[in-house]
Amino acid sequence: MDIWLIVVIVTISVFLLVFVVERIIAAHKNQVSTGREDLIGKSAVVRKRLNPEGTVFVEGEIWLAKIESGTAEPGEYVIIKKSDGLKLYVSNNNNQGGN
Repeated sequence: MDIWLIVVIVTISVFLLVFVVERIIAAHKNQVSTGREDLIGKSAVVRKRLNPEGTVFVEGEIWLAKIESGTAEPGEYVIIKKSDGLKLYVSNNNNQGGN
């Protein structure tokens, strides 16, 4: 067998192995977060007046929500502070813009 053929095959194998290991490490660093935990800190649009309870629209879903203080009218943005079961606890968004 030709020595250069062995060197080329080993070199290609090493580069392929390094590439695959690098991709695996990168995939583990960028874990996908889903569920209620991922909603904390995001903006939601009020659908039904929050006084103090109502509904909000966030990421394509309508959630029951309770505002910490004051009220929020439909179309206003609120910030999600925490979740408990199927209810989100929100606060007023002072800059009135979504994130």
